[in-house]
Amino acid sequence: MYRWSRYVLAVATGLLMLAPEDAAAQIGEHRSDFSVGVNGGYVLSSVGFTPRVSQDMHGGVTGGISTRYVCEKYYTMICSVLAEVNYASLGWKEKILDISDQPVINTVTGLPEEYSRSIGYVQVPVFAHLAWGREKKGANFFIQAGPQFGVYLSESSSANFAMESINMADRSNPTIEQYSMSVEKKFDYGIAAGMGVEYSIPALGHFLLEGRYYYGLGNIYGNSKRDFFGKSNFGGIYIKATYLFDI
Repeated sequence: MYRWSRYVLAVATGLLMLAPEDAAAQIGEHRSDFSVGVNGGYVLSSVGFTPRVSQDMHGGVTGGISTRYVCEKYYTMICSVLAEVNYASLGWKEKILDISDQPVINTVTGLPEEYSRSIGYVQVPVFAHLAWGREKKGANFFIQAGPQFGVYLSESSSANFAMESINMADRSNPTIEQYSMSVEKKFDYGIAAGMGVEYSIPALGHFLLEGRYYYGLGNIYGNSKRDFFGKSNFGGIYIKATYLFDI
């Protein structure tokens, strides 16, 4: 793990930091600190459909197990690899408006039409985690980035209208094919990056608060020429708190 983490962090270091040559004596102070813990938070997500589907952000919970391996202090930068195994509720929530940007009223119920889809995933992000500040006691600031993988678990839809009574006459966005389509591609992948703060207390552990953004590189539906959607990838904003303890 140590050798692999050095390769990952060497690339990140070159992109994120320039350091003076006269600090050479501080280069490469080896660390071998391993921590485990838990994390939890909230995620706001949407799906980038082509053709477009008008949306608000879908809100859902996320949480799971976190691990971190601190491998090196490079100049003033604390270098580590952080990995998680999480559950996350992603999806989309539609903004159903007419050409005047007013809610579309269903002709049967007399209510503004509403539709949302919730999709559960197991997600595994793996980050290069770079921090500046206190290492064992006190606060530091960190940034992190890396790949994220997800495996589909389940999905559910919520609508306050029957599919046969959709008010298509007033909708400014006529795309409704997604209503009858279940998730086709069960494996999701993309890139995540974020920043946050950490406060460490000896004998108690490490407390982290962060925000991160995820951009999906895969699609939930097929995107060949014979498929309806050319693109259907996730985007998400995560707000998370994490507790780690050293082992």
